[in-house]
Amino acid sequence: MSGESSTILVTGGSGLVGQAIKYVIDEEQESGSGDGETWIFCGSKDADLRDRAQTEALFNKHKPTHVVHLAAMVGGLYHNMAHNLDFFRENMAINDNVLNASHKHNVRKVVSCLSTCIFPDKITYPIDETMIHNGPPHSSNYGYSYAKRMIDILNRGYSEQHGRTFTSVVPCNVFGPSDNFSLESSHVIPALIRRMDDAMANGAATFAVWGSGKPLRQFIYSRDLARLCVWALRRYHSVEPIILSVDEKDEVTISDVAEAIKKAHGFQGQIVYDTSKADGQYKKTASNSKLRSLYKDFEFTPFDEAMRTTVTWYKQNKGQART
Repeated sequence: MSGESSTILVTGGSGLVGQAIKYVIDEEQESGSGDGETWIFCGSKDADLRDRAQTEALFNKHKPTHVVHLAAMVGGLYHNMAHNLDFFRENMAINDNVLNASHKHNVRKVVSCLSTCIFPDKITYPIDETMIHNGPPHSSNYGYSYAKRMIDILNRGYSEQHGRTFTSVVPCNVFGPSDNFSLESSHVIPALIRRMDDAMANGAATFAVWGSGKPLRQFIYSRDLARLCVWALRRYHSVEPIILSVDEKDEVTISDVAEAIKKAHGFQGQIVYDTSKADGQYKKTASNSKLRSLYKDFEFTPFDEAMRTTVTWYKQNKGQART
């Protein structure tokens, strides 16, 4: 970027993180910063990235100098458990097509988005960037996890054989405005937000959370992650992955999450736990020490504040959010 004119293509630009990056870039442009950068946000309507020809056509059209690669087949715990093969095959195709097109079109830098759920199931905590390939991932999402791990392998290969600067960021669990609130395929926070809103509309006195509520998670607000992704594009120059996560002290239980959503919604009923449902991986605590060493003064949005903003966005955009 270094003052040069840049065209940044964001794949998965209509999704949760893509829309958060757009929000951050719009803020920058309104304040007069970000000169020389043209940002293009592409969604599935612009190209099916599982198809190599469509991927090539997208790159031919926009001629990006930089790529933020967010596009993926994603879903929550139960959707992953039922479709591991689909998650593996579709994400492998997307990632190979995007990185190959980036190489062929001489893209100067690619930042791809992974996830802390790809780390080994049996591992010491906190996890760090050196541990990605140290064992099998949790059985519930092995298809998605292995496909995402292969981005790191592709990045290393393109660096060693072609001198490319293709890197990856590894966020913890992301939530925020423009999330996927589908009952069939959403992650835990948007699923709970929608289900609790439905329960309130039906006058329910109790609300059931699937599982015990005991698993621990780190959650990052999408607009915080967006700011860090933009920082990584401009300032992080290593091919090695970097974890983008809140601090270890900010880890919360699923029960804490449910209570925060209850508070944001103003739900007056009782939360109960359906322990017949699977909990998934108990914890996956990540260390952000590498991030803190490079970006010491980054301030994360407080969890309750981010939750209030997300619930408010959902209530104001139900028609769009529920599709």
